[in-house]
Formats: sequence, C-alpha cells, structure tokens
Amino acid sequence: MKEILAGMPWWVKWIAIPVIALVVFGSVLWTLVSFVVGLLFKVLVFAALVGGLIYLVRKFKDGSSSTRSEW
Repeated sequence: MKEILAGMPWWVKWIAIPVIALVVFGSVLWTLVSFVVGLLFKVLVFAALVGGLIYLVRKFKDGSSSTRSEW
C-alpha cells in the first residue's frame, strides 16, 4: 500500500481518499454518532429524572413525619 501511495500527489492522499471514505462510510459513521449522542442524552434524562424523584421523596418524607428514620 505504501508503494502505491508513494507515487501519488499529496492531495490524493490527504483530500481525495478521505472524501471517498466519507462518501462510502458516511451513513455508517452518522448512524454511529447519532446512536452515541442519543444514548448519552437518554442517560442524562434518566439521571435527571432519578435525581428529581429522590429529591421529591426526601422532601415529602421529611415534611410528613416528625421522626426521621433512615431506610
């Protein structure tokens, strides 16, 4: 492979080949990136909802009873 690329101009190695790779594999890369971003968003939403639930449970638990008992 190095022998083949050795005789090529710089723009073939650094511009044309990456552009061809992006055209061919672009949809796969886009699918992978969107999956990872979507998964991270869902994890953040899950963490926020669980945190909010814990906050609400502690707030109403402390306000409703005069004695405080740990779980």
